[in-house]
Amino acid sequence: MRIDLHTHAKLSKATDFSPAYYEEMIAEAKANGLNALALTEHFNTRNFHEVYDNLDRQYPFNGEYYEADGLRIFPGMEVDIRETGHILLIGRKEYILEVRQALDNYTEKGAFIPFDELMTLAERYPLLKIGAHPFRVSTPLHHLEAEQLRRLDAFDLNAKDMYEYGNEVNRANVERFAAELGKPVTAGSDTHQCLQYGSLYNELHRPCDSVAELKQAILSGAYELRVADSLPLQVKASVMLKKLLKRLAQLEEPTPTLADA
Repeated sequence: MRIDLHTHAKLSKATDFSPAYYEEMIAEAKANGLNALALTEHFNTRNFHEVYDNLDRQYPFNGEYYEADGLRIFPGMEVDIRETGHILLIGRKEYILEVRQALDNYTEKGAFIPFDELMTLAERYPLLKIGAHPFRVSTPLHHLEAEQLRRLDAFDLNAKDMYEYGNEVNRANVERFAAELGKPVTAGSDTHQCLQYGSLYNELHRPCDSVAELKQAILSGAYELRVADSLPLQVKASVMLKKLLKRLAQLEEPTPTLADA
C-alpha cells in the first residue's frame, strides 16, 4: 500500500474548502500511484470542521477511513505548538474531532498549545503522532528536548524540505535526528494541490485497514520510503501553481464598493 502521510485539502488556510478542487486532487493522487493518504489539514484553517463535513457528503466512511473511489483517506490534522513547530496527528475521525475541539482556545498565533500539553492531550487517544518537517527553518522541532521529542511516534521526511534544502542533505539530517531519538521516519508530500502527489510516499508491506494497523506497520518498520526522481520538478511546479492559484483567487474576490464601506 502506497500512502502519503502529510497532505492538505485546501490551497491555503485562508481559502474555503472546495469539493470540486479536492476531487481533482484525489484523481491526481490516484494517477500518481497512491492507494491511501492521511489528510492532515491545518487545525486552525478557516472553518476546519467544514472539511470533514464535506468529506462526509462526498465519500463513504467506514469508521476508519473515507473510500474515495479506491483511495483511502485517513483523518488527521496538523497542529502548531507554542515553542514553534508542527505536529501531525492521525487517527479515527471522532478522536481527531475531539482533540480539535479541545484546541479551540489555542488557534491564534502567540497562543498555540505547548508541546507537552498537546502530547498529554493526544496520548488520551490511540493516535499516530508525527513531528512534521523537523529541520524546516520557519517551523523546526530539533530545538525541543530529547525527552519531549521521544513522546512522538515518528518524524516527517517532507517533500517541500527535500526540494528547498536538497534531497540528500535534508534526508540525512532527518534520518540522523530520528535515529538518535530511536524513532522511524515517515514520508509526506505536504501538498496543498495536485502536482506534488507521488513525489514522496511510504510503501507499506501490506494494506492497512485502520490507523492502529498503520501505526503498527510504521513502528515495526514494515515499510520503505520512496522518493521519486521527479520530486524537484514536482515541488517546483507545485510552488508556482500555488502562487498562481492564490493570485487568481484574489482577483476573483468582489471589488469593494461605496455601499460596502
